[in-house]
Amino acid sequence: MIFLLSRRFVVKPYYALLSLFILLLAAPAYAQKSAAGGPKVATADSAAIPAPKRQFQATRITEPIKVDGELDEAVWRAAPVATNFIETRPTPGRPEKHATEVRLLYDDAALYIGAVMHDVSPDSIFRELTQRDDLGNTDYFAVFLDTYNDKLNGYGFFLTPGGVELDARYSPAGGEDFNWNAVWMSQTKLRGNDWIAEIRIPYSAIRFSDAAEQVWGINFARQRQSTRQQFFWNQVKPQVDGFVNQWGELRGVRDIKPPLRLSLTPYVSSYYEHFPFNEQGKRNSSTSFNGGADVKWGINESFTLDATLVPDFGQVQSDNQVLNLSPFEVQYNENRQFFTEGTELFNKGGLFYSRRVGGQPLGFYEVDGKLRGRTTSPEGQIKQGEYVVSNPGVTRLLNATKISGRTKGGLGVGLFNALSNDVYATVQDSTSGERREVLTQPFSNYNIFVLDQSLKNNSYVSLINTNVTRKGSTYDANVTGGLFRFADKSNRYALKGQANYSRRRGTEFGSEKQIDNQDGYKYQLELAKISGNWNWSVNHGIESETYDPNDLGILFSNNSISQEASVSYSKYEPFWKVNQLRTNLGIYQTLLYKPTRFQNLGFYASANTTFTKNFSSTGLNVNGNLEEQDFFEPRRRPLGTYYVRVPANLGISGYGSSDYRKKFAYDISLATRLFQADGQRTDRINYGLGISPRYRVSNRLSFRYNFDWQLQQNQIGYAGGLSSRQEADRPFIRNGVADVLLGRRNRTTTTNTVSANYTFTNRMSFTIRTRHYLSVARYRDFSRLNPGGEEEAVDYRRNRDNSFNAFNVDAVFSWWFAPGSQITVVWKNANASELAGDQTLPQYFTNFNNTLNTPHNNSVSVKILYFLDYLTLRPKRG
Repeated sequence: MIFLLSRRFVVKPYYALLSLFILLLAAPAYAQKSAAGGPKVATADSAAIPAPKRQFQATRITEPIKVDGELDEAVWRAAPVATNFIETRPTPGRPEKHATEVRLLYDDAALYIGAVMHDVSPDSIFRELTQRDDLGNTDYFAVFLDTYNDKLNGYGFFLTPGGVELDARYSPAGGEDFNWNAVWMSQTKLRGNDWIAEIRIPYSAIRFSDAAEQVWGINFARQRQSTRQQFFWNQVKPQVDGFVNQWGELRGVRDIKPPLRLSLTPYVSSYYEHFPFNEQGKRNSSTSFNGGADVKWGINESFTLDATLVPDFGQVQSDNQVLNLSPFEVQYNENRQFFTEGTELFNKGGLFYSRRVGGQPLGFYEVDGKLRGRTTSPEGQIKQGEYVVSNPGVTRLLNATKISGRTKGGLGVGLFNALSNDVYATVQDSTSGERREVLTQPFSNYNIFVLDQSLKNNSYVSLINTNVTRKGSTYDANVTGGLFRFADKSNRYALKGQANYSRRRGTEFGSEKQIDNQDGYKYQLELAKISGNWNWSVNHGIESETYDPNDLGILFSNNSISQEASVSYSKYEPFWKVNQLRTNLGIYQTLLYKPTRFQNLGFYASANTTFTKNFSSTGLNVNGNLEEQDFFEPRRRPLGTYYVRVPANLGISGYGSSDYRKKFAYDISLATRLFQADGQRTDRINYGLGISPRYRVSNRLSFRYNFDWQLQQNQIGYAGGLSSRQEADRPFIRNGVADVLLGRRNRTTTTNTVSANYTFTNRMSFTIRTRHYLSVARYRDFSRLNPGGEEEAVDYRRNRDNSFNAFNVDAVFSWWFAPGSQITVVWKNANASELAGDQTLPQYFTNFNNTLNTPHNNSVSVKILYFLDYLTLRPKRG
């Protein structure tokens, strides 16, 4: 979070680790000594009480304001001033030395905020240029609005001296969410030793009630990057849980009406794609043209409809593909703006994984099983059978719609709906050339409904329902969840919980077999101390063996009982040679739910700090586990009989970062995990190394390199499925049932990522990102897993080695040529290959050269969006 979290920095490793342990032991005693006989500091109890709420009076204007960064209109000089900001970090509670002066005006259409940030000299004002919503090495000014004054949900508008705009939404579910975008105006100017920010926020960018007199939560913030100081007008105490609840109050806003919020953002896009098939009858290149629109409509003062019609997501950043040897799917980031913007209500309870919408078809992996195989006629004539011509890996959406808002009584309501069409794979007969289509995804409707009631004392209760309905005989899915958070009046303690029920009805896709997890449930309960230097929490939860929210959510494993207890100590004031210290310690246990079996018992501890003199930071993490029984790795149902033993282990990792204010900065991380010797598990150990240097050539140009290397030595895991078509596998298939085959393997994973950014202006930028990922797994020997975790060495001769390469280039030119309007030109270059058995390439540079020399898919696209606002297009009266 920009407003609470400081960046991480590096020092010498041995000095950093020793310092951390000293701090961890000495900090509580030091705090007590300081409170008793040293300098006067706030006690833990007083520091955890929110600061009194300041009140600020808005000034109504009738004359127009020109947003030019000058603040030269007479009304600015006559308006009340918000000043005397209070420091939040690195030393909470200190008054600012270089004053900030803020004024706020309003008329029938917008709020106007003018701010003057006094400083020592122009060189003390950091002003790196970045893309929109990307805060670099720069100062900033921010205004925060809680328009329903519920102390839970709000808006943030940030502006840097270089004129870069950032905006965010704040909510209990989403925290600080910079994926939200609004259309507003701003201008900055440098004037001597000061810099000026002028902001116009139209009422169409926010939501508020139609009350005659508005009382809003409000706060202002300033960051001086040269000293890494952050200030707020209404003091924000890091010891107090929550952020929006620590804002002041804006009064005097009267007789404003929520405007008709209606906008249309049509788009057109064009793609040129090239892949060198070099096969007769196949074209190496193709072109396509697309068109659609995004619509925003303010249904009333509280609720907004967002819809995307015939969406085009072809320009989003490429996924970071990996070699997945685990029993669980890979969770990818959501890069599609429609699914990241304004979705805080739909993310309540963690039941919405937006990549399911328009994701991989249900029957994507089942096409090969539906091919007609090679046959021989009575005359001895051989017919070769069918092969797959195309099998789309994503589902094209027809449209998606969101309706969301919050009433004046604090009730949030959200409705999400999306439709996707049928998806077919195309297969072709090898002999006749005849083609046919195989259905992989039926017409589907995705729906989410949310009710979220804000309560006093930073509390809430919520209800969420997700539903997927599919055309045809395959199954439908429904999940309902209820969650709550109750905090006491002093905001010291909180009780929160959640209960979910999943329901699935129908048959498995492409089958007449009824699904076997029709009803399931989950609950979680937690009691915690949430404010102060010392905090703690205890929680308990259960997920039944049939609980399954994965049709519209994501859950890696169910059938578990978990409990956890943790305690943390944080010191927010500078002491000794550091600015702050954060530590925590916890213990956890997991059990298999049905049948009840022990799984794991472990602990974790961490400490991190930032040093005062050079703003470098460092952190240490330690975690350990007793011998674990992994019931999921064998891929054998029902759970409980087969499990893989994971020896007792201890993991240690640390990180450090240098001062990002410098032109050259770097991050470094080291990790290792030690395992207890146990039979074949002798010499099992993991290593990890991460290095990420960055260089800022100027305020416009910067480079960054990320190197990540991991080695898992003598890891034991599932070696893959067995097939009767493979001669080496047949001895391990008895009565049609395949054995569980485990392999002892060494796995090396190397990732190199290079990125560069050049920002022409605060509205125009160019970025390029290149990533090469390589993971190689080489097996040493094999064993048969028997019930009860017993492993039996076997003479298995099939080569199960594999190597996976993924190479991507994403180059993006972006120009915000008008408010809300953008032109983007994107070049994508992609290649991914997996080699198995004798074809596996173990050496890194051999893999890299092979990746560069194999065919790549290239795509160049141009997309134009144009924002049309009804308020600016409607005919003027009079």
